[in-house]
Order: sequence, then C-alpha cells, then structure tokens
Amino acid sequence: MNAPVRGKLRIGIVGAGYVARYHIEALQRLDFVEIVGICDLDLEAARKLAASFKLDLATADMDELGARKPHAIHVLTPPSSHCALSLRALDMGCHVFVEKPMAESVAECDAMIARAQERGLVLSVDHSDLFDPMVMRARELVKSGACGDVVAVDIWRSSDYAPYGGGPLPAMVAQGSYPFRDLGVHGLYTLEAFLGDLQRVDIRFRSTGRSSTLKFDEWQATAEGERGTGRVMLSWNVRPMMNRLVVQGTRGVIEADRFLQVCHVRRVRPGPKFIGIVAGAFFGALRDVFRVPWNVVRFATGMLRPSPGIQAGAEAFARALHEGTPPPVSAEDGRRPIAWMEEACQRADAERKQELADRFGTLEPVDALVTGASGFLGRALLAALRRSGQRVRVLVRRPDPRLASLVQQVVIGDLGDPRIVDQAVQGARTVYHVGAAMSGGPREFEAATVWGTRNVVDACLRHGTQRLVYVSSMSVLDHAGRDPWMAIHESSALEPYPERRGSYTQTKLVAENYVRDAIRERGLPAVVVRPGQIVGPGSEITTPNGTLAIAGRWIAVGSASQTLPLVYLDDVVDALLLAACAPAASGRLVHVVDPAIVTQGEYLARVSRKRGKELRLTRWPKSLLLALALGVEALGKLLGRNVPLTRYRVNSLRPLANFDQSVVRDVLGWEPRVGLKRGMDIMFADQALAPGVIVSPTPDK
Repeated sequence: MNAPVRGKLRIGIVGAGYVARYHIEALQRLDFVEIVGICDLDLEAARKLAASFKLDLATADMDELGARKPHAIHVLTPPSSHCALSLRALDMGCHVFVEKPMAESVAECDAMIARAQERGLVLSVDHSDLFDPMVMRARELVKSGACGDVVAVDIWRSSDYAPYGGGPLPAMVAQGSYPFRDLGVHGLYTLEAFLGDLQRVDIRFRSTGRSSTLKFDEWQATAEGERGTGRVMLSWNVRPMMNRLVVQGTRGVIEADRFLQVCHVRRVRPGPKFIGIVAGAFFGALRDVFRVPWNVVRFATGMLRPSPGIQAGAEAFARALHEGTPPPVSAEDGRRPIAWMEEACQRADAERKQELADRFGTLEPVDALVTGASGFLGRALLAALRRSGQRVRVLVRRPDPRLASLVQQVVIGDLGDPRIVDQAVQGARTVYHVGAAMSGGPREFEAATVWGTRNVVDACLRHGTQRLVYVSSMSVLDHAGRDPWMAIHESSALEPYPERRGSYTQTKLVAENYVRDAIRERGLPAVVVRPGQIVGPGSEITTPNGTLAIAGRWIAVGSASQTLPLVYLDDVVDALLLAACAPAASGRLVHVVDPAIVTQGEYLARVSRKRGKELRLTRWPKSLLLALALGVEALGKLLGRNVPLTRYRVNSLRPLANFDQSVVRDVLGWEPRVGLKRGMDIMFADQALAPGVIVSPTPDK
C-alpha cells in the first residue's frame, strides 16, 4: 500500500487536449491538490489551457515540469506516447495516472508495470466509464438483484470525431485501430465489470466508406464472461448518436442511456405478460417526461458536470494518493483490455498501413491533374479534358466509379495531406485546383481549402508545374460594403471582415492570397479564376445568391429584380482550359461571369417550375431578416456562442452585379460559347442534357 501524501498533493499535467480540461476541473475542486503546471509539445495549446485555469506554468519541456517536484503526473496524451511518457514520469519519482488505453501493446504495459514496481510508485489507468453515474447506477442495481442473474450485457455506442484539420496525418487518420483503441477499450472493461473475467474475446471491424476520417468505422466485439456473454457495438455512422448500456437478467432488464443520464429497470410484473410489458413501458416513459428535462436543467446549471466519469476518475485517483489507499483502477486492470484487443488492433493497423503505402506507387507523367474531380465543376472539366485527348490524373478522397471512364490515373487521399498532394502533383504538366470544402465545420474548411491550396502550391513549385489554374470564389469580394453603381473588376475590394461571413469565405480568401503571394514572391506560374455562380443541369438544388436554405425551405431575401452573377457550367470549363494555355494569363486574376442579365426572380421562377412541390420557397424583406438576425445575435451573446445568422451576413447576401468583362475577354479571349440564356434552357428543359454536353458553339447575342 502506498504511504499517504502529507500536505498538498502536487500534480503535473502532461497533454493539453480536450480531456485535460476535465482532469483539471476535478482536481481544482480538491482543497488538498495543487496543480503545478501543464506540459505539451504544442506550447500554444498548453499556454491557453494554463491561462484558462490560472496556472502559472505552461511548458513544452517535461524536465521543467519535473523541476516543480510533482508527486504525480497525469499522462493525457495520444496512446502512442503513453508508455514513453509514463516511464519518464516514473523515473522522475512521480506516481502516474495514465489515460486509457494504458498503452498500445502488452509489452509496453509490462514495461510500465515493471518500472512502477521497481520504483515503488503507483501506476493507475483512467477507466473513466466505470465512474459514469449511469454505469455506477447499473452496477448498484445488479448488485442489489434488481435484474436477477446476469445473462448478457450489450453496449451500443456511436461517435463522431473532429474532422482532420490538414497537415501530416494524425493517428486518428493513419492508424487503422484508432477507433477501437479510443472507445472499444471502454466497452471491454465495462463488460468485465458486469460479467467477470472475459474469455474468447472476438473483435471484428469493417469499412463502410462513409467516413472521410476513419478507415474502419464499424467495430464489433463479443466476449464470454464468467457470468454471461457480452457485446460491444461501435459505429461512427449511426445517427442520432447513442451511448447505451443494456444488462439483461433472469428477472429484469436494466437500460442506461448515458447521453440522457437516465436508467430504466424493466422487471417481470405480476399478471398477464403483455399488460406487464405495456405498463412497464408506460411508466418508464412517464418518468422520462420529468427526468430528461430535469437533467437538462442540471447540466445547464452545472449540477451535472460534463464528462462526469472522467472528472470522478481523476478525483478518485487523487484521493487514493492523498489517503494512501490502493488506486481505483490498478495497472493490471489496465493491462487486461490491451491483451484482449492487441491482435485485432495489429491487424487493423497493418491493413491501414499497407493501404496508405499503396497510394505512393510510381506514376507516369500526365497532361493534367484535377483536384475536386468528383464535384459539379470537376466532372465537367474532366469530360472536356477527355474529349481533347489529354491524359488526366485526379486526386480524390475516396474512389468514385463515375470517374473511371474519364481519367487514366486516380490518387486517393486528402487535400490536407502534404505527402499525398505531392504524389499527385508530381509529373503533371498542368494542375487544375478545383477542390475545396463546401460544407462542414471550421476544421474541414481549414483542411481542404487552406491546407489543400498550400499543399498544391508548394508541390507545384517543387516539381516545376508549367501552369496552375486555381479556382477561387466571388465570395472573397466585399459584398456588404460595395457601391452597387460601381463596376466590379479584378481589383475591386476584398472582404474586409471575412470572419463575419463564415468559414467558406474566410478560408477561400486565405487560400487565394496564398496563391497570389506565391505568384508575386515565388514565381508561381498560376492563373486565379473567380467564376460567378455556376449553373447547369443539377445545380437547381443549390440556392442562388441572395437566398438562404433554412430547415428545408428557401428564403429569398430582398427584391426579386436584383440580378445574379451567373455563368453556365460549360462556359466556365472553357475559361479554365483557356487559362491553362493562354500565354498572357500567367500571373493574372480573372473574373468569369456571363454578361447576360438574369434576375433572381426569373431564376427562382424557373427553379420552382422544375422542382415543383419539392421546393418550398418564400420571399422575405431584408428588414425582417435583419430583425431576426438581431435576435439571434443577442441569444448568441447571452450563451457565449457563435451564431449562423448575423446582420453582417444578411447585408452580405446582396448579389454582386455590374461586372467589367475586359480582363476575361482580353487576357483569355473568352466569350460564352453556350451562353447563359441557352444554358438555362438546357438546364430547365424536361430532358436536360448532361453536364459537359457538346452544344452549338454559337454564343448568345
């Protein structure tokens, strides 16, 4: 047994990720604990976390943390570093509390256990689910005999990870076993808590292709325990998300919903079986009518803390050190799940490693590389390149059978990954960078748009690409502050407050500036093309400028007579092909908008006729939407959160108009080959032609 720590228990935190916050919150509530500092290789993250909790030491050097003489170290880093950091902390003379999973292999666990025993120190693992209130309640009910003898235990959990944010592939993306190492370990030790020692644990995994982050996004584990059978089901696709524990016994079933923090016991009732089942379901639902809202109130007021199991586990370890009692989870407890899961995780890792390695084979030179090839514009561009006889390579996130007949080479990978972008660019004479994030959160936009463009530019310079054609967006221009009577040209003012417009505008502006800086400062042979809103068969499901899509309804804002900056799909493709070969285009910025005038009302009327009852369209005066935005802003300020609707965004909904056509005409020699009027006839015809179709070259008059 460990001797109690006299005086203040001094604890150091290693790792400044999201879980560290909950450890610190729990420890700061204990009057016998002093947190001496935070260490993380990401010094900025360590500083931010330290500042938020008023801690005076944030460092990237573990020795500097050790100089504060902590009694214990909490290791809260990714699993691949658990062993090395735990051994280092033990060598510093510190007890160690390490996040799950204890390590990535049994050999690492054994090395950690041996070092702790050698040093006479405590090594414990954070099996936080055992401290979750609903899991603890279910265990109490089982112990009291509420469900009779346990027969089986099922754990269902779905999850969602923060998207890959660009840069070298993190373990979450590169490691095949990451999902199960992260969440599966919880399921295994929870099964053990209810079923006793587990034997014959079988773990299986598969890829559905739905996740852009994870290779294997579905996992299942089955086990036989001393007291029954168990199953763990993990999914990164099931929605709505769930986190449920079901204990099945001979006299009842215990169901715990850890998201809602409610626990039901369905017992055998006297009387007819059917009536008993119905009565149990009715009274359980009746209780939830009150319990669920009450839990929401508890959470909002701080009575129910976020991630309660993590906080309770950290507190329990600190109390054990302070009082000199055994830790709640021993090192041997942490080792057992690693032994059960090691073989399956090794298989998943090997498969993922081989798949990633296969992406880097030798590629023959090609005429063109296209990013964003699966998108609306990308597919039309591919069709045109194919018709011209060019050899084409594409970089796509996942295989797309629609591209098979259009390209010679396919590179699979993420635009945010520098290595795969370098592989894709090498040997391509011309690069058409069409790819960018169109939806998602800030990290998705950062990865695909900012990192993706940076990677493409750097690779083009490194490999001597003859021409980069970069597709930017009119979104980067100042919408709210522009003078509607002034012509828009390539030197018109950029958006002065991109952070107010949202992630799309922010990241497109950063990406375009990176390209233009590289043209000016690094000699990048590139053309920046800003197309207007691209229309063509299939684009009728996309809102035009000045229109919002909210809850399945389109809301047109302002006057129906305002004009739209439209351009037909095939005409944009023509401009991109000209940008790739026009000698005068290198280093230039070009707007591509059809000179034909189409009002928002005219366009929406044609969309409505084509889509029929499927489209729910209303028109609001701008003043009404501004009033609504004012209320939403006030609510966001009250809650301390960013909101999707603001007055600045409403003012920025005004479509751009009055474009100067001189640059696109003089530099590219471009005139609309199809033209907007005829293009819209094609787009809205009953038998619409496919994107990329060859039509009459006669332009609109």
